Amino acid sequence: MTANNKAYRWNMSPLAAADADDFRRKLDQSVATAVAFGNQYRGKVSTLEPAALLKALQDYEQLQLEAVKPQHYAHLLFAEDSTSDEAKKLSQLAAETGNRLTRELLFFDLEIMAISDERYGLLEKDGLLGNYHHYMASLRKFTPHTLAEREEQLLKLKDLTGCTAFTRLFDELSASFRYTMVIDNEEREFTGEELLGYLHHTDREPRERAFGTFLEKHGEQSLVYGTIFNTIALDHGKEMELRGYSHPMQSTNTGNELADATVEQLMSVTEANYPLAQEYFKLKARLLGLEKLKNTDIYAPVAESPKQYSFDEAKELVLQAYGGFNPEYVPALERVFDEAHIDVYPRTGKSGGAFCMGVSPDTTPYLLLNHTSNLRDVATLAHELGHALHFIRSGKQSMLNYHAPLPLAETASVFGEMLLTRQMLDNEKDPGVKIALLCAKIEDIIATTFRQIVLTRFEERLHLERQRDLLTEARICELWLEENGKLFGAEVEMIDAYRWGWSYISHFIHTRFYCYSYTFAELLVLALYRQYQLKGAGFIPGYDAILTSGGSLSPADTAALAGIDINEAGFWQSGYDTLGELIEELKQLVG
Repeated sequence: MTANNKAYRWNMSPLAAADADDFRRKLDQSVATAVAFGNQYRGKVSTLEPAALLKALQDYEQLQLEAVKPQHYAHLLFAEDSTSDEAKKLSQLAAETGNRLTRELLFFDLEIMAISDERYGLLEKDGLLGNYHHYMASLRKFTPHTLAEREEQLLKLKDLTGCTAFTRLFDELSASFRYTMVIDNEEREFTGEELLGYLHHTDREPRERAFGTFLEKHGEQSLVYGTIFNTIALDHGKEMELRGYSHPMQSTNTGNELADATVEQLMSVTEANYPLAQEYFKLKARLLGLEKLKNTDIYAPVAESPKQYSFDEAKELVLQAYGGFNPEYVPALERVFDEAHIDVYPRTGKSGGAFCMGVSPDTTPYLLLNHTSNLRDVATLAHELGHALHFIRSGKQSMLNYHAPLPLAETASVFGEMLLTRQMLDNEKDPGVKIALLCAKIEDIIATTFRQIVLTRFEERLHLERQRDLLTEARICELWLEENGKLFGAEVEMIDAYRWGWSYISHFIHTRFYCYSYTFAELLVLALYRQYQLKGAGFIPGYDAILTSGGSLSPADTAALAGIDINEAGFWQSGYDTLGELIEELKQLVG
């Protein structure tokens, strides 16, 4: 299958405008609707009777529903080719319009926050507003840290030339790189995703050379990346100061509806279990016949000739895994393929990595992949289709409750990977292949738990130090190597170029302190999967209730639908106990 085959490129017609002029008209119309909404409701929200407030919330939802489609169209256009001048223009126009919409609609959230506690208590008891109780309650948590409307508007306005501009610079710079490397005595050009794919190569030298080439290219732009990271951290710090937060992570935790102490416990328990990862690294070195691993060896295949998976083979395996769990999920997932809402193969200018974008309850989600045919790519498809399933099932909700809370956003994706791994392990007879599958799963859990806390601690230290002083690129590299060193211990040697490993991780730039959500989700999934093993089909209704609830409940209340108490003592540790069992299972296979 070629990268240009239309069956494996996006069909954006459900979102697209007829032409650039029509796109502009759609954006202008969304602004006009927002202005009209403001004229109708500004200054009145906090005193509306339940029926009138319900109508306002429904009008607000409809406005959001229409506004997001051209916004997401521009985002996808830019993601598929950030070198396109037309994509750049439309993406920037969408960003500016999105900023304008946010400023026009700020009053609505602020006036919901301004409802007196006494009046809000009465609204909570009114069944008419039941669908919106969690939405309003989650807004009101920010009341102590919210400024006056004019100040909030100014903060949003300055973002266009502040953090939003630096985020765009990061994306365009990273997507513009061209990499050359000699392979099989021939100099070839690679995308970044293709180079990272070499981390799964059977030979050690190409793994190290490919990752080094990728990282050194970023290091060549260290001045720019250092400026971006410093600016983003400074901007965030100043805004937190204005809002009265005491710690850089506090606003993220509030938005995630998690207590600071809960997040710190999650991180501390994870760090206490770093020796589990180090035990695995020692075992992996033995499997590879190495005295000691380098960090370019962690994902190396343990088989001499690792199996390659075409995209069609990967699709079949993943759909079988989901169908084996719940056959009703397969038709929903097939919509992604049937409607061509997926872009499969790497190309120059295309965004790296993978994502699933949920647009609205009435739109099939869109997936971006960079399939290079290794086992990790099969797991990535399972992961992103898990996101798609979550979005499709939460389509039962209205727009304001459509997106799951951030700590649960990775639940269906990680659970899908677990389903895939168990299916492949159960169907495999060859002990060598089973060893490879177990290694891949253990490495995935290490990457999704331990590594994400390494990233979060690095990000935390970056922000705290930037509050005091400008960070040189050398200091950022030191912070990066120190936090990674805590995970690797004495078992893994980091290659010299890895000092630039911080520079290509987009989560640091796009969403502050996003990474610990992966750890939260992985440990939650390990607990959910253990319940599935105990209950069998009886587990499915509770799990499906998590997916269909979308963002209508808090993370704790959502997990409770499947009988999980995230505040229970030992909850986080139970996930690492499961990882320990997988490592023991691997040891038994290895002998």
